[in-house]
Amino acid sequence: MLDMDDAKPIYVQIAEWIEKGIIDGTLQADEKVYSQYQLAELFNINPATAGKGLTLLLDAEIVYKRRGLGTFVSPDARTKLLAKRKVETLQRLIKDLVNEAELLDVDDRQLLSMIDAERKRRMSHDSH
Repeated sequence: MLDMDDAKPIYVQIAEWIEKGIIDGTLQADEKVYSQYQLAELFNINPATAGKGLTLLLDAEIVYKRRGLGTFVSPDARTKLLAKRKVETLQRLIKDLVNEAELLDVDDRQLLSMIDAERKRRMSHDSH
């Protein structure tokens, strides 16, 4: 669940844990999420730390508050998270791929050809 040895702050890990639940469908749009006190108890952390994780999600409009009722998943949270993750993940992977290709003297044409071949392989594999 949470990795106390991770360089990433605990409150960021809390936010990412909730984000993962939204992405994988465990948490649905307009569904109530854990309170900061429930998160604190669940992960054995300070409620203020858990609250900071929820604040990250509130600021990003991934969740919203209903006065007196709690915090809920925003209707478009999953769409927002998928778009964010696609950009962040693919940019990181592409950067690593381009760096590795340069180290191995793979030119752009070869690299694009390899990507194209992998896509074709996956498409033929998926159709079987």
